[in-house]
Amino acid sequence: MMLSSLSPRGHEQVPTELALHRWLARLSHGVSPVSVSLAYADWFNHLLLSPSKQVDLLFSAVSKSLVWLQYAAQSWQDESAPKLAPTPRDKRFVRSDWSQPPFNSLAQAFLLQDQWWAEAMTGVRGVSRHHEEVAAFTTRQWLDIWSPSNFIATNPRVLQKTLTTGGENLVNGFSNWWRDALAVLGDGKPRGVEKFLPGQAVALTPGKVVFKNRLIELIQYEPATANVHREPVVIIPSWIMKYYILDLTPNDSLAGYLVEQGHTVFMVSWKNPDGDDRNLGLDDYLECGVMEAIQAIQLIRPQALIHAMGYCLGGTLLAIASAALSGRGCHPFKTLTLLAAQTDFHEPGELGLFIDESQISFLEDLMSERGYLDGRQMAGAFALIRSKDLVWSKLVHEYLMGAHTPMTAMRAWNADATRMPQRMHSEYLRRLYLHNDLAEGRYRIAGKTISLADITVPLFLVATEADHVSPWKSVYKISGLVSGPVDFVLSAGGHNAGIVNPPAGPVAHSQAGFRCASHAPGEVLDNPQDWFDATPARRGSWWPRWHEWLHAHSSGMIQPAPIKALAFNGAPLAAPGLYVHLS
Repeated sequence: MMLSSLSPRGHEQVPTELALHRWLARLSHGVSPVSVSLAYADWFNHLLLSPSKQVDLLFSAVSKSLVWLQYAAQSWQDESAPKLAPTPRDKRFVRSDWSQPPFNSLAQAFLLQDQWWAEAMTGVRGVSRHHEEVAAFTTRQWLDIWSPSNFIATNPRVLQKTLTTGGENLVNGFSNWWRDALAVLGDGKPRGVEKFLPGQAVALTPGKVVFKNRLIELIQYEPATANVHREPVVIIPSWIMKYYILDLTPNDSLAGYLVEQGHTVFMVSWKNPDGDDRNLGLDDYLECGVMEAIQAIQLIRPQALIHAMGYCLGGTLLAIASAALSGRGCHPFKTLTLLAAQTDFHEPGELGLFIDESQISFLEDLMSERGYLDGRQMAGAFALIRSKDLVWSKLVHEYLMGAHTPMTAMRAWNADATRMPQRMHSEYLRRLYLHNDLAEGRYRIAGKTISLADITVPLFLVATEADHVSPWKSVYKISGLVSGPVDFVLSAGGHNAGIVNPPAGPVAHSQAGFRCASHAPGEVLDNPQDWFDATPARRGSWWPRWHEWLHAHSSGMIQPAPIKALAFNGAPLAAPGLYVHLS
Protein backbone atom coordinates (compact mmCIF):
# COMPACT_ATOMS: atom_id res chain seq x y z
CA MET A 1 0.00 0.00 0.00
CA MET A 2 1.60 3.24 -1.13
CA LEU A 3 1.20 6.22 1.17
CA SER A 4 0.81 9.59 -0.52
CA SER A 5 0.21 13.12 0.77
CA LEU A 6 -3.15 14.82 0.39
CA SER A 7 -4.86 17.67 2.22
CA PRO A 8 -5.24 17.50 6.02
CA ARG A 9 -8.93 16.77 5.58
CA GLY A 10 -8.27 13.75 3.33
CA HIS A 11 -8.02 10.19 4.52
CA GLU A 12 -4.35 9.85 3.66
CA GLN A 13 -1.48 11.30 5.60
CA VAL A 14 0.17 14.66 5.27
CA PRO A 15 3.98 14.78 5.47
CA THR A 16 4.04 16.20 9.01
CA GLU A 17 1.78 13.45 10.33
CA LEU A 18 3.80 10.76 8.56
CA ALA A 19 7.08 12.17 9.89
CA LEU A 20 5.65 12.13 13.43
CA HIS A 21 4.59 8.50 13.11
CA ARG A 22 8.01 7.51 11.76
CA TRP A 23 9.76 9.25 14.64
CA LEU A 24 7.52 7.56 17.18
CA ALA A 25 8.02 4.19 15.49
CA ARG A 26 11.79 4.48 15.68
CA LEU A 27 11.57 5.57 19.31
CA SER A 28 9.29 2.65 20.28
CA HIS A 29 11.04 0.05 18.07
CA GLY A 30 7.92 -0.28 15.93
CA VAL A 31 5.44 -0.87 18.78
CA SER A 32 2.39 1.35 18.46
CA PRO A 33 1.88 3.45 21.63
CA VAL A 34 -1.77 3.92 20.63
CA SER A 35 -2.33 0.16 20.59
CA VAL A 36 -0.81 -0.21 24.06
CA SER A 37 -2.65 2.79 25.52
CA LEU A 38 -6.00 1.55 24.18
CA ALA A 39 -5.41 -1.83 25.81
CA TYR A 40 -4.67 -0.23 29.19
CA ALA A 41 -7.63 2.14 28.87
CA ASP A 42 -9.95 -0.80 28.18
CA TRP A 43 -8.56 -2.69 31.20
CA PHE A 44 -8.54 0.27 33.61
CA ASN A 45 -12.02 1.56 32.77
CA HIS A 46 -13.58 -1.88 33.17
CA LEU A 47 -11.65 -2.43 36.40
CA LEU A 48 -13.16 0.80 37.76
CA LEU A 49 -16.61 -0.63 37.04
CA SER A 50 -15.81 -3.97 38.73
CA PRO A 51 -15.89 -3.45 42.52
CA SER A 52 -15.95 -7.21 43.12
CA LYS A 53 -12.68 -7.59 41.18
CA GLN A 54 -11.20 -4.72 43.19
CA VAL A 55 -12.16 -6.43 46.45
CA ASP A 56 -10.64 -9.71 45.23
CA LEU A 57 -7.40 -7.94 44.38
CA LEU A 58 -7.33 -6.18 47.76
CA PHE A 59 -7.74 -9.47 49.62
CA SER A 60 -5.12 -11.08 47.38
CA ALA A 61 -2.65 -8.27 48.11
CA VAL A 62 -3.20 -8.58 51.88
CA SER A 63 -2.96 -12.39 51.73
CA LYS A 64 0.25 -12.33 49.72
CA SER A 65 1.77 -9.75 52.04
CA LEU A 66 1.06 -11.95 55.06
CA VAL A 67 2.43 -15.01 53.25
CA TRP A 68 5.61 -13.12 52.42
CA LEU A 69 6.05 -11.81 55.98
CA GLN A 70 5.64 -15.31 57.36
CA TYR A 71 8.09 -16.73 54.83
CA ALA A 72 10.65 -13.98 55.46
CA ALA A 73 10.53 -14.63 59.21
CA GLN A 74 10.80 -18.43 58.84
CA SER A 75 13.50 -18.38 56.17
CA TRP A 76 16.05 -16.78 58.52
CA GLN A 77 15.72 -19.82 60.76
CA ASP A 78 14.90 -22.54 58.24
CA GLU A 79 16.00 -22.36 54.59
CA SER A 80 13.58 -25.15 53.69
CA ALA A 81 10.55 -22.99 54.48
CA PRO A 82 7.76 -23.49 51.90
CA LYS A 83 8.10 -21.04 49.03
CA LEU A 84 6.46 -20.06 45.77
CA ALA A 85 8.19 -21.73 42.82
CA PRO A 86 8.70 -19.80 39.57
CA THR A 87 7.20 -21.06 36.34
CA PRO A 88 9.13 -23.96 34.72
CA ARG A 89 10.57 -21.67 32.02
CA ASP A 90 11.71 -19.02 34.51
CA LYS A 91 15.33 -19.84 35.37
CA ARG A 92 16.18 -16.64 37.22
CA PHE A 93 15.90 -17.98 40.77
CA VAL A 94 16.74 -21.68 40.42
CA ARG A 95 20.36 -21.47 41.62
CA SER A 96 21.09 -22.37 45.23
CA ASP A 97 22.30 -18.79 45.88
CA TRP A 98 18.67 -17.67 45.88
CA SER A 99 17.82 -19.94 48.83
CA GLN A 100 19.99 -17.83 51.18
CA PRO A 101 18.59 -14.86 53.16
CA PRO A 102 17.92 -12.10 52.27
CA PHE A 103 17.95 -13.03 48.58
CA ASN A 104 15.28 -15.71 49.02
CA SER A 105 12.92 -13.13 50.49
CA LEU A 106 13.60 -10.74 47.62
CA ALA A 107 12.86 -13.47 45.09
CA GLN A 108 9.65 -14.44 46.88
CA ALA A 109 8.50 -10.82 47.04
CA PHE A 110 9.06 -10.45 43.31
CA LEU A 111 7.28 -13.71 42.43
CA LEU A 112 4.30 -12.85 44.64
CA GLN A 113 4.10 -9.40 43.09
CA ASP A 114 4.31 -10.96 39.62
CA GLN A 115 1.50 -13.33 40.54
CA TRP A 116 -0.67 -10.49 41.88
CA TRP A 117 -0.27 -8.44 38.73
CA ALA A 118 -1.19 -11.47 36.62
CA GLU A 119 -4.42 -11.71 38.62
CA ALA A 120 -5.02 -7.97 38.21
CA MET A 121 -4.50 -7.89 34.45
CA THR A 122 -6.73 -10.87 33.65
CA GLY A 123 -10.33 -11.79 34.34
CA VAL A 124 -11.70 -8.23 34.31
CA ARG A 125 -15.22 -8.50 32.93
CA GLY A 126 -15.79 -6.59 29.69
CA VAL A 127 -12.18 -6.27 28.54
CA SER A 128 -11.60 -7.57 25.01
CA ARG A 129 -9.35 -10.62 24.77
CA HIS A 130 -6.78 -8.83 22.62
CA HIS A 131 -6.59 -5.82 24.93
CA GLU A 132 -6.28 -8.07 27.97
CA GLU A 133 -3.38 -9.98 26.37
CA VAL A 134 -1.60 -6.78 25.28
CA ALA A 135 -1.94 -5.14 28.71
CA ALA A 136 -0.89 -8.30 30.57
CA PHE A 137 2.12 -8.80 28.27
CA THR A 138 3.25 -5.18 28.60
CA THR A 139 2.89 -5.34 32.37
CA ARG A 140 5.03 -8.49 32.51
CA GLN A 141 7.72 -6.75 30.47
CA TRP A 142 7.68 -3.78 32.87
CA LEU A 143 7.84 -6.01 35.95
CA ASP A 144 10.74 -8.02 34.51
CA ILE A 145 12.81 -4.84 34.43
CA TRP A 146 12.69 -4.72 38.23
CA SER A 147 13.55 -8.35 38.89
CA PRO A 148 16.15 -8.58 41.71
CA SER A 149 18.25 -10.73 39.38
CA ASN A 150 18.92 -7.64 37.21
CA PHE A 151 20.78 -5.61 39.86
CA ILE A 152 24.21 -5.96 41.40
CA ALA A 153 23.19 -5.54 45.04
CA THR A 154 20.24 -7.95 44.86
CA ASN A 155 21.73 -10.75 42.73
CA PRO A 156 23.82 -13.01 45.00
CA ARG A 157 25.87 -14.45 42.16
CA VAL A 158 26.75 -11.03 40.73
CA LEU A 159 27.44 -9.62 44.18
CA GLN A 160 29.81 -12.47 45.03
CA LYS A 161 31.58 -12.14 41.68
CA THR A 162 31.98 -8.40 42.19
CA LEU A 163 33.44 -8.84 45.69
CA THR A 164 35.71 -11.71 44.60
CA THR A 165 37.17 -9.97 41.54
CA GLY A 166 37.23 -6.46 42.97
CA GLY A 167 34.76 -5.26 40.33
CA GLU A 168 36.64 -6.69 37.34
CA ASN A 169 33.42 -8.31 36.15
CA LEU A 170 31.74 -4.90 35.94
CA VAL A 171 34.66 -3.45 33.98
CA ASN A 172 34.42 -6.37 31.54
CA GLY A 173 30.65 -5.97 31.47
CA PHE A 174 30.93 -2.30 30.55
CA SER A 175 33.34 -3.28 27.77
CA ASN A 176 30.81 -5.81 26.48
CA TRP A 177 28.02 -3.22 26.62
CA TRP A 178 30.14 -0.61 24.82
CA ARG A 179 31.01 -3.11 22.10
CA ASP A 180 27.34 -3.95 21.56
CA ALA A 181 26.31 -0.27 21.64
CA LEU A 182 28.85 0.61 18.93
CA ALA A 183 27.65 -2.32 16.83
CA VAL A 184 24.05 -1.10 17.06
CA LEU A 185 24.89 2.56 16.40
CA GLY A 186 27.19 1.66 13.52
CA ASP A 187 24.79 -0.89 12.02
CA GLY A 188 27.51 -3.46 12.61
CA LYS A 189 27.53 -7.17 13.28
CA PRO A 190 28.18 -8.91 16.62
CA ARG A 191 31.75 -9.93 17.29
CA GLY A 192 32.62 -13.36 15.95
CA VAL A 193 30.13 -13.62 13.07
CA GLU A 194 33.01 -13.24 10.60
CA LYS A 195 33.99 -16.83 11.50
CA PHE A 196 30.70 -18.16 10.12
CA LEU A 197 30.44 -16.73 6.61
CA PRO A 198 28.31 -18.61 4.05
CA GLY A 199 30.48 -20.70 1.78
CA GLN A 200 33.37 -20.69 4.27
CA ALA A 201 32.09 -22.15 7.54
CA VAL A 202 28.36 -22.58 6.88
CA ALA A 203 26.28 -23.39 3.78
CA LEU A 204 28.95 -25.86 2.65
CA THR A 205 26.89 -28.64 1.05
CA PRO A 206 28.24 -28.87 -2.54
CA GLY A 207 25.86 -27.68 -5.22
CA LYS A 208 25.25 -25.26 -8.08
CA VAL A 209 22.79 -22.48 -8.85
CA VAL A 210 20.56 -23.77 -11.66
CA PHE A 211 17.99 -20.96 -11.86
CA LYS A 212 17.81 -17.30 -10.93
CA ASN A 213 15.29 -14.45 -11.11
CA ARG A 214 14.80 -11.13 -9.33
CA LEU A 215 13.70 -12.86 -6.11
CA ILE A 216 15.37 -16.24 -5.85
CA GLU A 217 18.36 -18.37 -6.71
CA LEU A 218 17.58 -22.07 -6.98
CA ILE A 219 20.39 -24.32 -5.75
CA GLN A 220 20.65 -27.98 -6.73
CA TYR A 221 22.92 -30.00 -4.46
CA GLU A 222 25.38 -32.55 -5.79
CA PRO A 223 24.32 -36.18 -5.24
CA ALA A 224 26.19 -38.11 -2.55
CA THR A 225 24.96 -41.60 -3.50
CA ALA A 226 25.24 -43.73 -6.62
CA ASN A 227 21.47 -43.70 -7.08
CA VAL A 228 18.87 -41.16 -5.99
CA HIS A 229 15.15 -41.24 -5.34
CA ARG A 230 13.09 -40.54 -8.44
CA GLU A 231 11.19 -37.65 -6.82
CA PRO A 232 13.35 -34.62 -5.96
CA VAL A 233 12.90 -32.54 -2.79
CA VAL A 234 12.47 -28.77 -3.06
CA ILE A 235 12.92 -26.66 0.09
CA ILE A 236 11.20 -23.27 0.43
CA PRO A 237 12.65 -21.48 3.48
CA SER A 238 11.22 -18.30 4.91
CA TRP A 239 12.48 -15.00 3.49
CA ILE A 240 12.46 -13.64 7.05
CA MET A 241 15.69 -15.62 7.40
CA LYS A 242 18.66 -16.63 5.25
CA TYR A 243 18.18 -20.10 3.80
CA TYR A 244 21.31 -21.61 5.34
CA ILE A 245 19.58 -22.25 8.65
CA LEU A 246 18.85 -25.52 6.84
CA ASP A 247 22.47 -25.89 5.70
CA LEU A 248 24.57 -24.77 8.66
CA THR A 249 27.79 -26.64 9.42
CA PRO A 250 28.24 -30.09 7.84
CA ASN A 251 27.28 -31.67 11.18
CA ASP A 252 23.86 -30.03 11.38
CA SER A 253 22.79 -29.49 7.77
CA LEU A 254 19.33 -30.76 6.91
CA ALA A 255 20.11 -30.34 3.21
CA GLY A 256 23.31 -32.37 3.61
CA TYR A 257 21.46 -35.07 5.54
CA LEU A 258 18.86 -35.46 2.79
CA VAL A 259 21.54 -35.69 0.11
CA GLU A 260 23.33 -38.39 2.09
CA GLN A 261 20.06 -40.37 2.22
CA GLY A 262 19.86 -40.41 -1.58
CA HIS A 263 17.55 -37.47 -2.22
CA THR A 264 17.99 -34.90 -4.98
CA VAL A 265 17.61 -31.61 -3.14
CA PHE A 266 16.78 -28.16 -4.48
CA MET A 267 16.97 -25.14 -2.18
CA VAL A 268 15.46 -21.68 -2.70
CA SER A 269 17.75 -18.82 -1.64
CA TRP A 270 15.77 -15.59 -1.35
CA LYS A 271 17.13 -12.19 -2.28
CA ASN A 272 17.40 -9.76 0.64
CA PRO A 273 15.10 -6.96 -0.61
CA ASP A 274 15.92 -3.24 -0.55
CA GLY A 275 14.01 -0.02 -1.14
CA ASP A 276 13.60 -0.74 -4.86
CA ASP A 277 11.53 -3.81 -3.95
CA ARG A 278 8.95 -1.92 -1.87
CA ASN A 279 6.11 -2.83 -4.24
CA LEU A 280 6.73 -6.59 -4.23
CA GLY A 281 3.64 -8.31 -2.82
CA LEU A 282 2.72 -11.77 -1.61
CA ASP A 283 1.63 -12.72 -5.13
CA ASP A 284 5.10 -11.81 -6.42
CA TYR A 285 6.69 -14.09 -3.84
CA LEU A 286 4.26 -16.82 -4.82
CA GLU A 287 4.90 -16.56 -8.55
CA CYS A 288 8.61 -15.64 -8.63
CA GLY A 289 9.45 -17.75 -5.59
CA VAL A 290 7.47 -20.98 -5.49
CA MET A 291 5.90 -21.27 -8.95
CA GLU A 292 8.99 -20.42 -10.98
CA ALA A 293 11.14 -22.67 -8.81
CA ILE A 294 8.74 -25.54 -9.51
CA GLN A 295 8.79 -24.82 -13.24
CA ALA A 296 12.59 -24.82 -13.22
CA ILE A 297 12.68 -28.19 -11.44
CA GLN A 298 10.17 -29.65 -13.89
CA LEU A 299 12.47 -28.66 -16.78
CA ILE A 300 15.40 -30.33 -15.01
CA ARG A 301 13.44 -33.42 -13.95
CA PRO A 302 10.57 -33.69 -16.46
CA GLN A 303 7.64 -35.94 -15.58
CA ALA A 304 8.83 -36.36 -11.98
CA LEU A 305 6.58 -35.33 -9.16
CA ILE A 306 8.13 -33.28 -6.34
CA HIS A 307 8.42 -33.64 -2.58
CA ALA A 308 7.85 -30.03 -1.52
CA MET A 309 8.94 -28.71 1.88
CA GLY A 310 8.44 -25.26 3.37
CA TYR A 311 9.79 -23.77 6.59
CA CYS A 312 8.04 -21.04 8.63
CA LEU A 313 6.63 -18.37 6.29
CA GLY A 314 8.00 -20.38 3.37
CA GLY A 315 5.72 -23.21 4.49
CA THR A 316 2.73 -20.87 4.63
CA LEU A 317 3.46 -19.74 1.07
CA LEU A 318 3.95 -23.35 -0.04
CA ALA A 319 0.55 -24.28 1.41
CA ILE A 320 -0.99 -21.39 -0.56
CA ALA A 321 0.77 -22.58 -3.73
CA SER A 322 -0.35 -26.17 -3.16
CA ALA A 323 -3.98 -25.13 -2.68
CA ALA A 324 -3.86 -22.93 -5.79
CA LEU A 325 -2.29 -25.67 -7.94
CA SER A 326 -4.76 -28.25 -6.64
CA GLY A 327 -7.62 -25.97 -7.58
CA ARG A 328 -6.19 -25.71 -11.11
CA GLY A 329 -5.99 -29.50 -11.44
CA CYS A 330 -2.25 -29.53 -12.19
CA HIS A 331 -0.67 -30.52 -8.89
CA PRO A 332 3.07 -31.22 -9.29
CA PHE A 333 3.63 -32.38 -5.69
CA LYS A 334 3.94 -35.98 -4.57
CA THR A 335 3.96 -34.91 -0.91
CA LEU A 336 3.91 -31.73 1.12
CA THR A 337 6.04 -31.09 4.23
CA LEU A 338 5.55 -28.02 6.41
CA LEU A 339 7.96 -27.12 9.20
CA ALA A 340 6.79 -24.71 11.92
CA ALA A 341 4.41 -23.12 9.40
CA GLN A 342 1.08 -21.56 10.35
CA THR A 343 -1.91 -21.51 8.03
CA ASP A 344 -4.59 -20.73 10.63
CA PHE A 345 -3.67 -17.47 12.39
CA HIS A 346 -6.63 -17.27 14.74
CA GLU A 347 -4.37 -18.05 17.72
CA PRO A 348 -0.84 -17.06 16.65
CA GLY A 349 0.54 -16.82 20.17
CA GLU A 350 2.25 -13.81 21.69
CA LEU A 351 3.38 -12.57 18.28
CA GLY A 352 -0.28 -11.76 17.68
CA LEU A 353 -0.05 -9.12 20.40
CA PHE A 354 1.76 -6.95 17.87
CA ILE A 355 -0.97 -7.40 15.25
CA ASP A 356 -3.97 -5.09 15.20
CA GLU A 357 -5.10 -2.24 12.97
CA SER A 358 -3.23 0.39 14.97
CA GLN A 359 -0.03 -1.65 15.01
CA ILE A 360 -0.10 -2.49 11.29
CA SER A 361 -0.81 1.13 10.31
CA PHE A 362 2.09 2.16 12.52
CA LEU A 363 4.42 -0.32 10.78
CA GLU A 364 3.20 0.82 7.35
CA ASP A 365 4.18 4.39 8.21
CA LEU A 366 7.58 3.18 9.40
CA MET A 367 8.16 1.09 6.25
CA SER A 368 7.09 3.90 3.92
CA GLU A 369 10.31 5.78 4.64
CA ARG A 370 12.71 3.19 3.20
CA GLY A 371 10.33 0.75 1.55
CA TYR A 372 11.01 -2.19 3.85
CA LEU A 373 10.96 -3.39 7.45
CA ASP A 374 14.46 -3.80 8.81
CA GLY A 375 15.36 -7.22 10.15
CA ARG A 376 16.56 -5.76 13.44
CA GLN A 377 13.08 -4.41 14.13
CA MET A 378 11.58 -7.88 13.69
CA ALA A 379 14.33 -9.30 15.89
CA GLY A 380 13.34 -6.75 18.54
CA ALA A 381 9.76 -8.04 18.55
CA PHE A 382 10.97 -11.64 18.92
CA ALA A 383 13.31 -10.56 21.73
CA LEU A 384 10.39 -8.97 23.59
CA ILE A 385 8.45 -12.23 23.43
CA ARG A 386 11.40 -14.09 24.98
CA SER A 387 12.80 -11.22 27.02
CA LYS A 388 13.79 -13.41 30.00
CA ASP A 389 16.04 -15.51 27.74
CA LEU A 390 17.15 -12.98 25.13
CA VAL A 391 17.31 -9.68 27.04
CA TRP A 392 17.62 -10.04 30.80
CA SER A 393 19.72 -13.20 30.87
CA LYS A 394 22.16 -11.46 28.52
CA LEU A 395 22.21 -8.40 30.79
CA VAL A 396 23.19 -10.56 33.75
CA HIS A 397 25.60 -12.88 31.95
CA GLU A 398 27.49 -10.38 29.80
CA TYR A 399 27.02 -6.97 31.44
CA LEU A 400 26.91 -7.82 35.17
CA MET A 401 28.98 -11.02 35.29
CA GLY A 402 31.30 -9.71 32.56
CA ALA A 403 31.27 -13.02 30.68
CA HIS A 404 31.47 -13.47 26.93
CA THR A 405 29.05 -15.76 25.12
CA PRO A 406 30.98 -17.57 22.38
CA MET A 407 29.68 -17.17 18.86
CA THR A 408 28.10 -20.24 17.27
CA ALA A 409 26.88 -21.00 13.78
CA MET A 410 23.27 -20.64 14.91
CA ARG A 411 23.88 -17.30 16.66
CA ALA A 412 25.82 -15.98 13.65
CA TRP A 413 23.00 -16.99 11.33
CA ASN A 414 20.49 -15.31 13.65
CA ALA A 415 22.49 -12.07 13.37
CA ASP A 416 22.40 -12.26 9.55
CA ALA A 417 19.06 -10.44 9.44
CA THR A 418 16.93 -9.90 6.33
CA ARG A 419 14.38 -7.26 5.36
CA MET A 420 10.69 -7.42 4.41
CA PRO A 421 9.30 -5.41 1.47
CA GLN A 422 6.71 -2.85 2.46
CA ARG A 423 3.82 -4.12 0.37
CA MET A 424 4.44 -7.80 1.03
CA HIS A 425 4.72 -7.36 4.79
CA SER A 426 1.57 -5.26 4.93
CA GLU A 427 -0.37 -7.87 2.92
CA TYR A 428 1.05 -10.69 5.02
CA LEU A 429 -0.01 -9.07 8.29
CA ARG A 430 -3.44 -8.01 7.08
CA ARG A 431 -4.51 -10.98 4.97
CA LEU A 432 -3.10 -13.72 7.17
CA TYR A 433 -2.62 -12.49 10.75
CA LEU A 434 -5.34 -9.85 11.04
CA HIS A 435 -8.12 -11.29 8.86
CA ASN A 436 -7.07 -14.99 8.73
CA ASP A 437 -8.20 -15.15 5.09
CA LEU A 438 -6.37 -18.39 4.25
CA ALA A 439 -7.89 -20.59 6.96
CA GLU A 440 -11.34 -19.02 6.61
CA GLY A 441 -11.56 -19.51 2.84
CA ARG A 442 -11.23 -15.90 1.66
CA TYR A 443 -7.69 -15.88 0.28
CA ARG A 444 -7.66 -14.94 -3.40
CA ILE A 445 -5.04 -15.43 -6.10
CA ALA A 446 -5.57 -13.86 -9.53
CA GLY A 447 -9.18 -13.13 -8.59
CA LYS A 448 -9.95 -16.72 -7.56
CA THR A 449 -10.52 -17.90 -4.00
CA ILE A 450 -8.40 -20.87 -2.95
CA SER A 451 -9.16 -23.51 -0.35
CA LEU A 452 -6.79 -25.59 1.78
CA ALA A 453 -9.36 -28.37 1.53
CA ASP A 454 -8.21 -28.87 -2.08
CA ILE A 455 -4.88 -30.23 -0.80
CA THR A 456 -5.19 -34.03 -1.02
CA VAL A 457 -1.53 -35.12 -1.14
CA PRO A 458 0.06 -36.69 1.97
CA LEU A 459 1.27 -34.10 4.48
CA PHE A 460 4.15 -34.30 6.93
CA LEU A 461 3.76 -31.53 9.51
CA VAL A 462 6.42 -30.57 12.06
CA ALA A 463 5.87 -28.20 14.96
CA THR A 464 8.09 -27.44 17.95
CA GLU A 465 7.01 -27.43 21.59
CA ALA A 466 8.69 -24.19 22.69
CA ASP A 467 7.95 -22.20 19.51
CA HIS A 468 7.23 -18.51 20.18
CA VAL A 469 6.97 -17.66 16.47
CA SER A 470 4.66 -20.44 15.26
CA PRO A 471 3.01 -21.99 18.34
CA TRP A 472 2.58 -25.70 17.83
CA LYS A 473 -1.15 -25.71 18.60
CA SER A 474 -1.60 -23.13 15.85
CA VAL A 475 0.54 -25.14 13.40
CA TYR A 476 -1.53 -28.24 14.23
CA LYS A 477 -4.74 -26.66 12.92
CA ILE A 478 -3.97 -27.29 9.26
CA SER A 479 -4.54 -30.98 10.02
CA GLY A 480 -8.26 -30.29 10.06
CA LEU A 481 -8.25 -28.01 7.01
CA VAL A 482 -6.69 -30.28 4.36
CA SER A 483 -8.15 -33.39 2.74
CA GLY A 484 -5.04 -35.58 2.62
CA PRO A 485 -3.53 -37.98 5.15
CA VAL A 486 -1.42 -36.26 7.81
CA ASP A 487 1.66 -37.28 9.77
CA PHE A 488 2.08 -34.77 12.61
CA VAL A 489 5.39 -34.47 14.47
CA LEU A 490 5.92 -32.38 17.59
CA SER A 491 9.64 -31.83 18.16
CA ALA A 492 11.22 -30.79 21.44
CA GLY A 493 12.88 -27.37 21.30
CA GLY A 494 12.09 -24.00 19.82
CA HIS A 495 11.42 -22.55 16.38
CA ASN A 496 14.98 -23.16 15.19
CA ALA A 497 16.55 -25.67 17.58
CA GLY A 498 13.57 -28.00 17.21
CA ILE A 499 14.05 -28.02 13.43
CA VAL A 500 17.86 -28.06 13.21
CA ASN A 501 17.92 -31.38 15.01
CA PRO A 502 20.58 -33.74 13.57
CA PRO A 503 20.34 -37.42 14.53
CA ALA A 504 24.06 -37.88 15.23
CA GLY A 505 27.36 -36.07 15.53
CA PRO A 506 28.82 -33.50 17.93
CA VAL A 507 25.88 -31.13 17.61
CA ALA A 508 23.16 -33.73 18.16
CA HIS A 509 20.89 -32.60 21.00
CA SER A 510 21.13 -34.79 24.11
CA GLN A 511 17.56 -33.79 25.00
CA ALA A 512 16.20 -34.29 21.48
CA GLY A 513 12.84 -35.95 21.27
CA PHE A 514 9.55 -35.85 19.43
CA ARG A 515 6.02 -37.16 19.28
CA CYS A 516 4.63 -38.51 16.02
CA ALA A 517 1.31 -39.95 14.86
CA SER A 518 -0.19 -40.77 11.45
CA HIS A 519 -3.78 -39.91 10.62
CA ALA A 520 -6.01 -40.84 7.70
CA PRO A 521 -8.08 -38.04 6.13
CA GLY A 522 -10.71 -36.86 8.57
CA GLU A 523 -9.27 -38.77 11.55
CA VAL A 524 -7.19 -35.99 13.11
CA LEU A 525 -8.16 -35.06 16.67
CA ASP A 526 -9.78 -31.63 16.88
CA ASN A 527 -8.06 -30.65 20.12
CA PRO A 528 -4.26 -30.48 19.86
CA GLN A 529 -3.91 -31.09 23.61
CA ASP A 530 -5.85 -34.36 23.21
CA TRP A 531 -3.39 -35.32 20.47
CA PHE A 532 -0.46 -34.50 22.78
CA ASP A 533 -1.87 -36.57 25.65
CA ALA A 534 -2.55 -39.56 23.37
CA THR A 535 0.85 -39.56 21.60
CA PRO A 536 3.87 -41.01 23.42
CA ALA A 537 7.22 -39.23 23.35
CA ARG A 538 10.26 -40.70 21.59
CA ARG A 539 13.96 -40.05 22.04
CA GLY A 540 16.14 -38.70 19.23
CA SER A 541 15.76 -36.63 16.08
CA TRP A 542 12.72 -36.51 13.82
CA TRP A 543 14.91 -36.32 10.69
CA PRO A 544 15.13 -40.12 10.17
CA ARG A 545 11.35 -40.40 10.61
CA TRP A 546 10.88 -37.84 7.82
CA HIS A 547 13.34 -39.64 5.54
CA GLU A 548 11.47 -42.92 6.09
CA TRP A 549 8.22 -41.15 5.21
CA LEU A 550 9.70 -39.62 2.04
CA HIS A 551 11.14 -42.99 1.06
CA ALA A 552 7.75 -44.66 1.57
CA HIS A 553 6.14 -42.08 -0.73
CA SER A 554 8.79 -42.35 -3.44
CA SER A 555 8.70 -44.56 -6.52
CA GLY A 556 12.14 -46.07 -6.78
CA MET A 557 15.72 -45.06 -7.46
CA ILE A 558 17.42 -43.71 -10.59
CA GLN A 559 20.91 -42.63 -11.61
CA PRO A 560 21.50 -38.90 -11.06
CA ALA A 561 21.97 -36.67 -14.08
CA PRO A 562 24.76 -34.06 -14.31
CA ILE A 563 23.86 -30.63 -12.93
CA LYS A 564 23.73 -27.79 -15.46
CA ALA A 565 24.69 -24.65 -13.55
CA LEU A 566 24.16 -21.03 -14.46
CA ALA A 567 27.30 -19.19 -15.50
CA PHE A 568 28.76 -16.28 -13.54
CA ASN A 569 31.90 -14.51 -14.75
CA GLY A 570 32.40 -17.32 -17.24
CA ALA A 571 32.27 -20.12 -14.65
CA PRO A 572 29.48 -22.26 -13.14
CA LEU A 573 27.83 -20.46 -10.24
CA ALA A 574 28.39 -22.68 -7.23
CA ALA A 575 26.41 -22.86 -4.00
CA PRO A 576 25.70 -20.92 -1.86
CA GLY A 577 25.19 -18.47 -4.75
CA LEU A 578 25.15 -14.68 -4.69
CA TYR A 579 21.89 -13.69 -2.97
CA VAL A 580 22.92 -15.19 0.37
CA HIS A 581 25.74 -12.63 0.63
CA LEU A 582 23.46 -9.59 0.27
CA SER A 583 23.32 -7.70 3.55
